[in-house]
Amino acid sequence: MAVKKNSNPAENYSRYIKTFWKVFGIGFLCIVLFFLLASWGVFGAMPTFDQLENPNSNVATEIISSDGQTIGKFYLDNRTPVKYADLPKHLVDALVATEDERFYDHSGIDGRGTLRAVLSLGSSGGASTITQQLAKNLFHGEGSKNLLMRIVQKGKEWIIATRLERQYTKEEIIAMYLNTVDFVNNAVGIRSASKIYFNKEPKDLTIAEAAVFVGMLKNPYYLNPKTFPKASMNRRNTVLYQMVKNGFLTEEKKETLAAKPIELRYSPESHKEGMATYFREYLREFMKKWVKENLKEDGSEYDIYTDGLKIYTTIDSRMQMYAEEAVDAHLANLQEEFFIQQKKNTNAPFINISDAETKRILDRAMRNSERWRIMKAKEFTEDQIIASFSKKAKMTVFTWRGERDTLMTPLDSIRYYKHFLQSGLMSMEPQTGHVKAWVGGINYKHFQYDHVAQGARQVGSTFKPFVYATAIEQLHYSPCDSILDSAFSMPKGKYGIDADWHPQNSNGQFRGMVTLKQALAYSINTVSAKLIDRVGPKAVVDMTKKLGVSSKIPEQPAIALGAVEITVSDMVAAYSTFANQGMYVKPTVITKIEDKNGVVLYQTTPETHEVVNKDIAYAVVKLLEGVTETGSGARLKWGGAGGTGYNRMTGYPYKIINPIAGKTGTTQNQSDGWFVGMVPNLATGIWVGNEDRSAHFKSLIYGQGATMALPIWGIYMRKIYDDDNMVFKVSEKPFERPANLSIKVDCWKPPVKDTTAVDSLDIGDEFGL
Repeated sequence: MAVKKNSNPAENYSRYIKTFWKVFGIGFLCIVLFFLLASWGVFGAMPTFDQLENPNSNVATEIISSDGQTIGKFYLDNRTPVKYADLPKHLVDALVATEDERFYDHSGIDGRGTLRAVLSLGSSGGASTITQQLAKNLFHGEGSKNLLMRIVQKGKEWIIATRLERQYTKEEIIAMYLNTVDFVNNAVGIRSASKIYFNKEPKDLTIAEAAVFVGMLKNPYYLNPKTFPKASMNRRNTVLYQMVKNGFLTEEKKETLAAKPIELRYSPESHKEGMATYFREYLREFMKKWVKENLKEDGSEYDIYTDGLKIYTTIDSRMQMYAEEAVDAHLANLQEEFFIQQKKNTNAPFINISDAETKRILDRAMRNSERWRIMKAKEFTEDQIIASFSKKAKMTVFTWRGERDTLMTPLDSIRYYKHFLQSGLMSMEPQTGHVKAWVGGINYKHFQYDHVAQGARQVGSTFKPFVYATAIEQLHYSPCDSILDSAFSMPKGKYGIDADWHPQNSNGQFRGMVTLKQALAYSINTVSAKLIDRVGPKAVVDMTKKLGVSSKIPEQPAIALGAVEITVSDMVAAYSTFANQGMYVKPTVITKIEDKNGVVLYQTTPETHEVVNKDIAYAVVKLLEGVTETGSGARLKWGGAGGTGYNRMTGYPYKIINPIAGKTGTTQNQSDGWFVGMVPNLATGIWVGNEDRSAHFKSLIYGQGATMALPIWGIYMRKIYDDDNMVFKVSEKPFERPANLSIKVDCWKPPVKDTTAVDSLDIGDEFGL
């Protein structure tokens, strides 16, 4: 007979309780051990105290204008930190309401949220606090797809979060978090995102705009307003609902905001786009040398892409914008005329050159191209590379109406790009040497050669003031002294020339007796030739060197007519000397450089020296004023009916009636057009021409400096004068007259103004020699 087992419910219950506590204890000890091992770095290195204090976040170097605007950055991650004080309250409210409602109540880990997530197996949402998300962003990035590794990462996040909470205030944690979020489209951190998506600083974000960014945190790519506007709008409205739920927003306000579409002001940032691209590239090259000469305390070099330097520049953001707009407006207009004139040219855009010369130009362009470099690196033969340039390929090309996708051979694309008129513009304050605007070309993405500092081109008649200045200094001439405009010859052997020299005026005519002021206004070649004959080429070369011109200038008489190659930068600095009462100031683009903590690492010291005395400098200024009173620059002041070619005088009439000292210049075959213009506190030089000198306009009407370059100056200055909000106030006053002036500058004027040079579109300006 079987014996029945004794079953005591109390004993069974006691056994279950013991088992539960045993499992619970072991589990608890395992969890404690897990966190201990994680904190000791067994599962991977944990951040040290110093790393928590100074997390490595690849901070971009900022380029800051003289009026306080960020005009560019150098970066690996486009990140520029902001402080909590720079964040609008509604952005913080939206963040807390949506991402971490109990943010101010926990110490890095939200117990209630974690329990809810565990019990629902994540179906009711995650439990990561803002602090945990910051820990992830700073120290390990995206979570692993491996479940075991993800658990380890989560544990490390908890530990780092609690340490961060001990290390920083809640406000600092919020600022740090928003500074580390990648909002896609090259926008890392809330400041970059604000600038790229809405073109404003974070403090200026509206409630709706702030809600857009908070909404993106869930999935930055699929919720970004540029690519997925509808999804972004829906998520924004969810954030607005959360703000109502947490008492940060009224229902009425939410309804109003939710009904509005997202209004983007998308302004992408890259090294090849945005404002002052050519200047930024010049600055990058400068910084490459600077970091080698200015080491950190530990002897290592600064990294301009990650160390968060602040480069304070002399560039004025509004003047830079107006300079770029002026170049774009005029050259887009003038380029139309160039294409029209090239339609019947079978060797466009080249004029009057041989097939061999054309082949040489195209071959050089092929060998300098990116296509050639890449194929050479892949070990293609030279014949294979050359053959590839004749095969049609899909490509995106530059046009003044925007980029265009097309199909053409790479060789045809080279010819196409050779058509484009290029430009260089630099604007500088003569008294300080501070460069206010720098436009090195028409589009940095497609044309990366800088025509301000890199490219020296023939300057034509803009060189003549240096000859006149030498004559005034050495021969004690005045602008009112007379000289005969007549045929002139210099015999072989004089000043080392190897043949007789017979300079001609551009119109083949002579004016007879003229003052020096008239001679420069009408750009009379024979007068310039006579002056250099009297002072000697060496004296003129010495003068240009003192004026800061770095080009090698031959001691030949022909330099009097501008057969000299000089950069825009050097020309502006040289002319500025006359506006600065004879004192040369070397152009400077940086005022100071700071590290990310605001410690000044570098400050610029001006380089100056006297070239001529105040009286001579003022006399040259008065000579240059004649150019804009009666010469080729007079169209800057006087309106009129216009005439042939005036449809390409973009922005005319300019009606700038204050005193202007300036000079146009045109070189042989109209390959280069120049204008350098000054008011008392601003000198601006402009060059326009094609990349190759054999590509140019056929006639002076469109190819002279007064048509190619001067309109850019007029548009630029008109924009500046019309802006009442300029930080840098550009003078409209006369140039300062020295006390006890010893040189006669007030010449007798005829009762009727001579407008010949204006009506004939600068026929008085020389065109080649």
